[in-house]
Amino acid sequence: MVIVQNIHLGSYIILLPYTLAIILLPFETPKLLLLLTSFLLGVTIDIFFDSSGLHASACTVLGFSRYYVLKFISPREGYDAGVKPSVDDMGLAWFLSYAGTLIVIHHCYFFFLEVFRFSEFFRTLLRVILSSIGTFGLIYLLQFLFYYKKRRS
Repeated sequence: MVIVQNIHLGSYIILLPYTLAIILLPFETPKLLLLLTSFLLGVTIDIFFDSSGLHASACTVLGFSRYYVLKFISPREGYDAGVKPSVDDMGLAWFLSYAGTLIVIHHCYFFFLEVFRFSEFFRTLLRVILSSIGTFGLIYLLQFLFYYKKRRS
């Protein structure tokens, strides 16, 4: 995933597929381990692409937000043991609300911190929206290419 750190499709659509590594961590992952894993993933990307902590902070925000998003959209009876936060285990509607929310949070933080000025607010907001849609589409596709379990009829 680190090899394809970001994919540029013009100046408005930048795909960040490494977010999938944090999104697919098991439900039972302890908070501290989740934050540490998120930070280390971001630092690794920063080292390879010389981005001065931008990815580390954005991944840490993603890891921090994940707990609250899961808590907000959790079923009353909680999550079953051994179930993963994926399209295959939880369904498309649940995954769309879960991953979509996390991707938008990550991209808002990432792109607004990258620009760091109000004069380009609407341009940056458009980048957030288009990049979030593109990243979700790529993550959805990657789910079926690498993580989809074939069901027997």
